[in-house]
This record gives sequence, C-alpha cells and structure tokens, in this order.
Amino acid sequence: MTSHLRDPRSSSVDHLPDAEGVFRVLVEFADWLDRYGESSWDFQSFYAGPIGGGAKAFYYRHRGLLGIVAVAPMVFCQAFLPSARRLFHQRMRFPIADAHYAMGFAFLYQISGDPLYLQKAMHFLEVLRKTRCGDFKEYCWGYPFNWVWHGGVIETQTPLITTTPYVYEAFLQIYEMKRAAASVSQELDQLRLVLESIARHALMDTKYFRTSERASSCSYTPFAGDGRVINAAAYRAFLLTSAAHLFYNSDYRETAQRNLNFVLENQNPDGSWPYAVDGVRDFVDHFHTCFIMKALAKIHALTGHKACLETLSRGVEYYLKNLFDEDGLPKPFSKAPRLTVYKRELYDCAECINLCLLLRDRFPQLETTLETVVKGIRKDWIKPDGSFRSRRLYWGWDNVPMHRWGQSQMFRSLAFYLREVRGPGTDDGRQRLSAEDRRPKADERNQTTGRGAVEIAEARRK
Repeated sequence: MTSHLRDPRSSSVDHLPDAEGVFRVLVEFADWLDRYGESSWDFQSFYAGPIGGGAKAFYYRHRGLLGIVAVAPMVFCQAFLPSARRLFHQRMRFPIADAHYAMGFAFLYQISGDPLYLQKAMHFLEVLRKTRCGDFKEYCWGYPFNWVWHGGVIETQTPLITTTPYVYEAFLQIYEMKRAAASVSQELDQLRLVLESIARHALMDTKYFRTSERASSCSYTPFAGDGRVINAAAYRAFLLTSAAHLFYNSDYRETAQRNLNFVLENQNPDGSWPYAVDGVRDFVDHFHTCFIMKALAKIHALTGHKACLETLSRGVEYYLKNLFDEDGLPKPFSKAPRLTVYKRELYDCAECINLCLLLRDRFPQLETTLETVVKGIRKDWIKPDGSFRSRRLYWGWDNVPMHRWGQSQMFRSLAFYLREVRGPGTDDGRQRLSAEDRRPKADERNQTTGRGAVEIAEARRK
C-alpha cells in the first residue's frame, strides 16, 4: 500500500531530521502492518485463555503462597519468554487498536494528501462498525476475551468505558476532517449517527455513583458495580463534554461535570492520582496518569474550565518529577502494586507523547520531554521489520507486537507528532481544532500564550 512512499536510502532513521525521520518510521510501520495483519497477541494473552484465566482467578481468591505459585509460570514467561504468549491464547482483534489506527492513518492523510491513507482510516472505521458489542442497542465496544480481575470476570464483548471513548474520538476526528472538506452530507450523516449513538450509550448505559454533593463516579461496564476507577470517570467526562458541545445537549454537560468533579476531588495532595479510590488499588502508574491528564487537557481546551488547569498544573509537576528515569524516559510506576518484570513500556512512551502534544502550549516544560521521548523511540524501539518493541525487560526485550498494548498507540502518537511538526497538507487537514488537540479559544481562558493565539487566529482564518 505505501511502498511507493519509501525512501530508497538506508533504512536507519535515527540520524534523519525529526520530521523526515518520523515520517519514514510511520511509512515502514504501515508496510509492516499490511504484512503482519490487524490481529495480534496481547499483554493479557497469558490470562485470556482457560489455563491462564483460571490461574489468575485462583490468585485473586488466594493471595498467599498458593496464589503466587498458580500465576508463577505466566509471570516467568512475561519476564524471560514473552513469545510464549502464543501457547496460552490466539491472536485477537482489538477495537481500541483499530480506533488508534484509524486516527493515525487520518493524520497521515492530512500530512501527505495520499488518498490511500484516508482509505485505510475509513477501513478501520468500517471494521469498528462491525465489531461493536452486538447485544446493545447503542454503539459501544469492549474486549474480545474474558477479562479476569479482582472483582470477577468481565465477559467478552462487554462494553468498556475505557475503550468506547477512543472509538468516539476516531469517528469524531474523521467526521470533523470530512466536514471541513465539505464532504457529501450522506457520509457525514452516517458518521454523526454513530457519534450520537456512542454518546447515548455513555450517558444511559453506564452506571452512576454519587460520591459527593458535586461529584459522581461511573462504572467500568454497564454491569460492574465498581465505580471507583478514576480514569474511567475521566474518559466519560471527556466523551460527554465533547458530545455536549457537538450536539448542544445539557444532559451530557451536567453528567460530564459531575464525573469531572470526581476526578478533580480525588487528586492526591502531591498531584498524583491513585488508580482507584477503593483502598486497595492505590498504585500510581504512567499511562493511567496520562489517561487522566489527557482527558482534563481536552476538557479544558473545550471549556476553559479553570479548576482543570489548576489540577493539571499540580499533575504535570508530579508527573515530571516522579514518572521518569534519570535519562528522561518514562518509567512504569511511581508506586507499584506488585513485582514488576520490565523496565520500560512502549505504551507509556506513546501516551507520554500524546500528553506532551496536548499540553505543551500550556506547560512549555513538556517540550523537552516530548523531544527526548521521540528521539528515544527512534533510537532504541524500532525493529528491523518496521514494528516497535513492546517492552524493555530487565534481561533483553519483549519483541512480541501487540496492537492494543503499544503498537497502535505509538503509531497514532507519532502521526499526531508529525502532523504538529509539519502541519496539515490537505484542505481537510487545515482545521487545526481537531478531536485530540483542540486549542482553547482566547475568551475561554485567561492565559492563552502568544504562540497559541497565533495558532487560533490562523485556524479561524482557514
């Protein structure tokens, strides 16, 4: 599909200027994706089948020595033999990965103008239409396996509030892109109908838990009674805030505000967030911290919400001080829940790039972090076949490509980065206020930077 865009020179990319080098990485990754296919093994493959799932369930029931013995073979394989995933479960297709690929190819189309990239983005949207959770009236998505957690089992095709918002963003990005290009109304109507359905699902099918006079949390699924996971509320707050602006719906806005207040009220005094406020899952990790702050960044960009910016200021300070190693690259945990068998995660690096791109206009100190991580990825994480390494272990690398666990997120992050560095190159890419990187209007926040004001003025003229 993309071989005609290849540079015939050496395949090494770390010595090239940033824009050219990153473009080469993306082109070669797209070629790899065509060869490898759109399903993969996963971080959870060890536990997705009956053997691993049964061992994990036993571990949660018996937290002592017996439980540790039950999961020890899987933990050993994660640390020393990652390719053994294929012995525990088959390759799977993940909606969250398809959504990231749709967004990444849409960015590539905006940059290059190559219609093949737009076709690829639309292909992933069509796949997402077909892989929705079929037992629900509204559009929603979950995992293609039974997910064992400490509260039981979330069965395959159960909608997840941590997956569905990514699909919403994929449809929103392409909807806005095509609307800017004055696409035919029928095509826009179809995209809009999906967005409307997703918003109704997020509002109506997700359970609601009042936590204070001003705040409410939400459930992870329509069935689970656990409403204490902070990033779940952050995802829902962003989705409904966006839908409130898109569809002029006050119900979405009011519910989003209560979920947002839950996130704001549960930030720790040091600026961090625990994974959940249940007294058990109080670990602090890299990518969940990014999930929360990305949602706050996008809500602030849409609304100018003053408390969001104040909370983000504390969060960014904690993030930079506690979730990076001495070399300036992401580390997995500042407070780990258990033994960790790896040193660094591709997923963390991808979400770090996303977060820095969203917030660098408000927090310029993230520029250095952004460039450090992009250079680190180009230097050490790209395999000869064009895919990315998944984890840096204490002994070697986990080179099993996992679409949900870092491949798709890094592809999208680098495409977003390149769109920011090069700027859009197509008529339908000129609307800079797109789904993931909206800039606040000058009258929505009091401290728009000079650089941000110029971008806003340019966007409005276009």
